[in-house]
Amino acid sequence: MRGCLFDLDGVITKTAAQSGGRFVPFDAVADYDAYVDGKFRANVTRSFPASRGVSLPEGSAEDASETVNGLGSRKSDIVLRHIREDGVEVYEGSLRYVRAFRSCGLRCAVVSSSTNCQGVFIAAGIEDLFDQRIDGLTAKREHLTEKPAPGIFLAGAHALGLKPEECVVFEDALAGVAAGRADNSAAVIGVDREGQAQALRDHGADIVVSDLANLLQTA
Repeated sequence: MRGCLFDLDGVITKTAAQSGGRFVPFDAVADYDAYVDGKFRANVTRSFPASRGVSLPEGSAEDASETVNGLGSRKSDIVLRHIREDGVEVYEGSLRYVRAFRSCGLRCAVVSSSTNCQGVFIAAGIEDLFDQRIDGLTAKREHLTEKPAPGIFLAGAHALGLKPEECVVFEDALAGVAAGRADNSAAVIGVDREGQAQALRDHGADIVVSDLANLLQTA
């Protein structure tokens, strides 16, 4: 093993969906896994409405109306505003783990489907923590496939100058774990933030932990 490929939301930062309130029409676990996590923005605004029987026209990013691209842009604007105004919380155990690996001379990359990755990095103060960043903008530019296809993780390994089998994938999403398994990585570590340890194993995780700091304690 020479490199680590980390998902961002839910692994490094607390920017994945969280449950809240008594009435939640969007299920922050089941719907997030099925229609959001690991998917590119346009596919999110296609697949979730479709799950509720709603079909949207494609439109453009400048649309103010309810179209796939218009809603995607509005959602991104809301996320970026929250990041600027509220900041970003990180998982301290994950940062300790990344720093420990870097101190051993291993290379680390963030691999995320989010187009807001850079804004999250800046808000969290972790711009210099990773050697490479592969995100939704990279995926769009390089025509990469979304998770659970392995394309985005293959790009992460390539960006580090490594083969997939030289890298370990760290993921909290079922689609991300499946993508890590599909790219022939050395190992896939599932990070269980939502009580879905068995599902992560079923999708291909070799080891499941509740926090990456647990791996430091057992090393």
